[in-house]
Amino acid sequence: MEYRAPVGEILFQLQSIVGYRQVAATERFHDASEDSCQAILGEAARFAEGVLAPLNREGDRHPAILENGVVRCSPGYREGYRAIADGGWVGIAAPAAHGGMGLPVTLQMAVGEMFSSACLALALNPLMSQGQIEALDRHADEEVKALFLPKLISGEWTGTMNLTESQAGSDVGALRCRAVPGDADRFLITGEKVFISWGDHDLTDNICHLVLARLPDALPGVRGISMFLVPKIVPETDGRPGVANRLRVVSLENKLGMHGSPTAVMAYERAEGWLIGEPGKGLAAMFTMMNNARLGVAVQGVGVAEAATQTAVTYALDRVQGRTELEDGTGTIIDHPDVRQMLLRMMALTAAARALALDTALSIDMARASGHAQWAAREAFLTPIAKGFCTDVGAEVADLGIQVHGGTGYIEESGAAQLWRDVRVTRIYEGTNGIQASDLVGRKLSDRGAAARRLLDEVRATLRLAEGSLDSTGASNGRAEAGLAPDSVRGLASSLAAVAKTTNSFVRCQKTIDRQAGASAYLRSFGLLLGGHYLLRGALAAQSNARTRALAAFWCRRLLPEARAFAEAARPGSEDLYRLSASGFRE
Repeated sequence: MEYRAPVGEILFQLQSIVGYRQVAATERFHDASEDSCQAILGEAARFAEGVLAPLNREGDRHPAILENGVVRCSPGYREGYRAIADGGWVGIAAPAAHGGMGLPVTLQMAVGEMFSSACLALALNPLMSQGQIEALDRHADEEVKALFLPKLISGEWTGTMNLTESQAGSDVGALRCRAVPGDADRFLITGEKVFISWGDHDLTDNICHLVLARLPDALPGVRGISMFLVPKIVPETDGRPGVANRLRVVSLENKLGMHGSPTAVMAYERAEGWLIGEPGKGLAAMFTMMNNARLGVAVQGVGVAEAATQTAVTYALDRVQGRTELEDGTGTIIDHPDVRQMLLRMMALTAAARALALDTALSIDMARASGHAQWAAREAFLTPIAKGFCTDVGAEVADLGIQVHGGTGYIEESGAAQLWRDVRVTRIYEGTNGIQASDLVGRKLSDRGAAARRLLDEVRATLRLAEGSLDSTGASNGRAEAGLAPDSVRGLASSLAAVAKTTNSFVRCQKTIDRQAGASAYLRSFGLLLGGHYLLRGALAAQSNARTRALAAFWCRRLLPEARAFAEAARPGSEDLYRLSASGFRE
């Protein structure tokens, strides 16, 4: 696949839709001007296209393997990773005090999208390190920071996250991995962890594992979990390599996709590690890394959606088959209404998901730069929507890409099938999308819906701008170039009302099971509403851009009705889910 990074579209969204100027205007990020942003994204685009994209197919055809206890990665991955590290891309948003660039997370995520489009399996490696860097920066003591952060930020070492155990799954409170005090300030960790992305490899000399485990006097459940940093090679106090730690790779998973990314079963046998944060508060500390990774995974969904869309559009413009009534048609399948609606849906979903991911990242930056609680609350509310919606979009768009290709899409040589296989896991890891939805209607609405209503107010502001583009008769107010038909404005208004009504229903609902029954539909409805909000803002800002206007019109006519339907379906109630007994599912 020939990938072309959409730098122009990303810059347009940063400047005209999500309001990146707010970030650049803060004291913390005053060096990250729009000009600097453009230069960084341009360089990242050249790197993604020229270095990473050629590795994507090789990773799929030649997966990582485990030989005699040693993991050997796909051809070219070692050189590709070294180029990522040497370019400073791992530490783009990491603290400058330990060697990072200290740039906004918004830029890190924009770069992450391009890297994920080009080679998702390899791009996952620095994503894991970036999450660990943030967790250590916030929770580790100064000695640990000084020893590990410079190596992780430079890319000399890489990081992983070890939560899951075979008997526990998403129920982290059921984990059995244990830790006992060792010599000096160290602990000895024993247990087995599964589904560890990049758990072992031959790209770097050391790998740092953040491991959840229980101390001997730990409370039951999640309150008894602590977090430990367990390196593959225990370093000397000056950072030089020391002795091999007592841990090993049991096996590598045979996966549907992401073949270039080794997913390991890891065994710890009194492995030496450092306690990170306070005893019994490891899950809270790990959530620092998880929330970072959740947004990173949302961006993976956007990246694959972009790659799938490019692949499908290229094929549709070249494939000659059948005829339509179009007088000025191309003679290719892009003339057919069904193909065209699939391509427009792919383009619109990708654009909306990108805006949502960037908007969430901007909230992180503004919360850090301003210290205002409302920005933090906005980030917290948007994160599960971004993770769930963007990865659903990634899978849906990749699936549509196969359909556009027809039978060719089912053949591996087209590249369309790999994109779907690779992106499918993003809906599962870092908390399944069902877990994201439950979090959204649970903890994220626990403020009586305050954060949700502030977001809905932002959509109302867009609605007022759109209404202002129409005259008193509902015509285009002399601004036909804006491309905002009255039905577009009405569609946003009615969808906003539907999502607001459902939000109020969830706030009033007292039964957890009833809220969870409609959680996924609520998340989808909110994502679709925000998509209309973003794309209409784009159309208002770019009145002469035919593509932007067309996507906004398509969204308002074809996708906003889905927002209303999902909002109605979400209204709390679980009775219909439990009319059939458990035994009835076997009949």
